[in-house]
Amino acid sequence: MASAPKTQIATSDEGSITVRGHDLVNGIMGKYSFTEFMYFLTCHRFPTKDEARILDACLVTLMEHGLTPSAVVTRLIADNVPEEVQVAMAAGLLVIGSVFVGTMEGCGAILKAGIDKGGDLDAYCRDTVAAHRAQKKALPGFGHPIHKPDDPRPPRLFQIARECNVKGRYIELLKKLGAELDRQTGRHLTINATGAIAALLLEIGFPVEIMRGVAVVSRAGGLLGHIIEEHETHSGRYIWNLVEHSIPYEEPKEK
Repeated sequence: MASAPKTQIATSDEGSITVRGHDLVNGIMGKYSFTEFMYFLTCHRFPTKDEARILDACLVTLMEHGLTPSAVVTRLIADNVPEEVQVAMAAGLLVIGSVFVGTMEGCGAILKAGIDKGGDLDAYCRDTVAAHRAQKKALPGFGHPIHKPDDPRPPRLFQIARECNVKGRYIELLKKLGAELDRQTGRHLTINATGAIAALLLEIGFPVEIMRGVAVVSRAGGLLGHIIEEHETHSGRYIWNLVEHSIPYEEPKEK
């Protein structure tokens, strides 16, 4: 019979809470920021000041972007169940995925595979872009429906990374991929915020498989603002009425 599973994350008793061997009340609270504590729980060590600054910049970058699908969904739910803040937030966070906000996971996997493989990175970029084009799949981390020709956020993220003296291997590979994508498509596709964040998170040792969770944590903070405004403006009801009057009913055609 297999032994019972154990946890190394946290435990508590009548007078204390211990998190990965640290006293929460006396050793962590008031001494570490939310960002530092999040890194600690994810990477099993407290970050350096530079690593914390980079993670914090990534969290701030995705926190707010206007009336995006996640914000619209949150407002619609907040209009229907105004007394349940967590329901509206949870609904909006479910939108984060491979299309909106959460594409750093796919981009991160491509970047990590390239660096782990080593060898000719130019050839890796050519093959990677060609494979995605052959399958008619978008290359995660590139393109944006609004920011054209370039997303304004990646250059600032790269600047912060330089100021924090990261090695820059993943950032350079991301830029190589972008140049190759432009060459093969014959047009410019911007590196977007999620692509840049994927590179920065890899630079500070963040696991690829939970990168999308960074977007979830980040956007959760932004959705609070949308819920507050929704209670004041009732935009969710306006959106509902707009859809009802803009999408008319049509009798189904016989097959």
